[in-house]
Amino acid sequence: MSYIKFEKGQIVNLEYSLGREIIRTNRAGSYASTTLVECNTRKYHGLLICPVDELGGGRYVLLSSLDVTVINNNQSFNVGIKKYKGDYFSPKGHKYIEDFETEVIPMRIYRVGGVLLKMERLLVHYEEQLLVRYTVLEAQEQMKLQIRPFLAFRSIHQLTHANLAANTKIELIRNGIKSRMYEGFPSLHLQFSKKAGFVHVPDWYRGVEYLEEQKRGYDYSEDLFTPGFFELEAKKGDVIVLSASTREENPAGFKGKFTKTVEGKIPRDSFINCLKNAAQQFVEKRGGGTLIIAGYPWFGAWGRDTFIALPGLASARHKLALYSEVLDTQVNRMKDGLFPNLGSGGSLAYNSVDAPMWFFWSLQQYLENGGSDCWERYGIAAKSILAAYKNGTAFNIHMENNGLVYADAPGKSLTWMDAVVHGVPVTQRRGYAVEINALWYNAICFSLEMARIEKDKKFVKEFENLPELIKKSFIELFWNDKLGYLADYVNDEEGKNYFVRPNMVIAVSLPFSMLDKEQMRKILEIADKELVTPRGLRTLSPGNKFYKGTYCGNQEERDKAYHQGTVWPWLYGPFCEGWLKVYGKQGENKVKKLIFGLEEVMGEHGISTLSEIHDGDPPHAPRGAISQAWSVGEVLRIIDLLETKYAN
Repeated sequence: MSYIKFEKGQIVNLEYSLGREIIRTNRAGSYASTTLVECNTRKYHGLLICPVDELGGGRYVLLSSLDVTVINNNQSFNVGIKKYKGDYFSPKGHKYIEDFETEVIPMRIYRVGGVLLKMERLLVHYEEQLLVRYTVLEAQEQMKLQIRPFLAFRSIHQLTHANLAANTKIELIRNGIKSRMYEGFPSLHLQFSKKAGFVHVPDWYRGVEYLEEQKRGYDYSEDLFTPGFFELEAKKGDVIVLSASTREENPAGFKGKFTKTVEGKIPRDSFINCLKNAAQQFVEKRGGGTLIIAGYPWFGAWGRDTFIALPGLASARHKLALYSEVLDTQVNRMKDGLFPNLGSGGSLAYNSVDAPMWFFWSLQQYLENGGSDCWERYGIAAKSILAAYKNGTAFNIHMENNGLVYADAPGKSLTWMDAVVHGVPVTQRRGYAVEINALWYNAICFSLEMARIEKDKKFVKEFENLPELIKKSFIELFWNDKLGYLADYVNDEEGKNYFVRPNMVIAVSLPFSMLDKEQMRKILEIADKELVTPRGLRTLSPGNKFYKGTYCGNQEERDKAYHQGTVWPWLYGPFCEGWLKVYGKQGENKVKKLIFGLEEVMGEHGISTLSEIHDGDPPHAPRGAISQAWSVGEVLRIIDLLETKYAN
């Protein structure tokens, strides 16, 4: 029996099944994503979504969906499903689903009349290619399959509509067709493992609606183009493979390629194996570099998320090579001591004060896990970052005379709490931010340790007096003995902000901390009381007047809640590490309860992965991106920590 199992009654219940999504990616940067019943509910859904370098490197939906019609005894059964205006679903193919499994790849079995049809699909590892395998399990006589492709040829962030500019012509190729709707796009090649007839009847299906976009306050209706449909004869025992690719393939190899690709996959037969599978999906190798995608389906390769997620993702298969490949790629993108936080290609944004500091933490994890070339490889980059922060760089990021890092740029949120509404940051946290200075201290202490080993006397002389100064200033500025915790941020205009947020927990968890054990214990105690939930840590205490317990509504409403109470699973990382640091073996049971409690969400949102966020209020419904790199990475890192450092 599959580890994650859905009953037929759940699958055919659209209220249940449309809220559960599947994401599969490959190393080429492509992905496929849809719901349990293959009814797309997002503009980000589709079966072949690829990066297109000619159009700036963003992802584009080429193949949106496939409708399959079984023709048996002169009756037609369309097993596809789409939503149209007025909660009208057509066709209603979900009612034919007999069985569904996620293991090892997504599989659906449809029963229509006397036919039992199994459909499986996967992405090829390093190619922009989707393979769909159709197996006729039962059929009393010869039957036909009609397969109609729906094309979008548009950015994942946009919608398309019927237009005269679209090229509706097709070209016949081996066992299929190729189509290119617009200039600048690659051609989409649709081919079968056996000869298939194609009926060219170009048409637009208008008013296809996406429920999740509607809920999120975005445009949610689009028109999809279909060039026609394929028709194939089939009988019991037949196995037919469809390839959708950006290049013409050899149909003779489809079946073997499908089998070989499946054989290399980790089975999703346990919580940890689900996480290991999810971890691999964030790794993208393109243009000679290796990137970590922050989350699916809409995030890119963000610097901050990369450094936080990397140690856990690398631990999934204990791959030191992944560290160096990702770190090398990021160092090559560094500018004025900063790493790109947003964007791609030539439009990168370097507005992250914490990404360079997390880089040092990532180096520490690399060294801890056997990366003996750590300083030899990254010492120059590390020292250039510290020099930039000490002397000042973009966004008014600089070290003050008290040794602490100060950052302030009008209209910008430079920390990870970076939501902006109408140009105004929701949680700007300007000035001295608690986790930034904790990370700064950690970075300098680590660098001095490395420099002394390497006998780098010049660096040691320049920075050796800073740790003591930073610690003295930090405790004086942030610690409140009466409250028993740290200020979240400090600036001249607002003074000291003592909102109970999880940022102070990061100061507890770091390898080099300025806090004593009693201070750590007090911080963890209040975090445990006010922020910890069964799904992660809240970003603001429910006792605060600005707390927002649900993350829903349009973008403005959601952004106002994003860091004002919303729960983030990745914050389990610093909290659990801090807890183990303070309580040692005695703290293990609590950490295990939190981390392994997330097993409950494996079938709730993004199937077999962890979501970006959850509501702050019970029952802590999953929200945001269905699969998030630092959620998966930090949970895997803590599991690895339990299995190594705290193993019996």
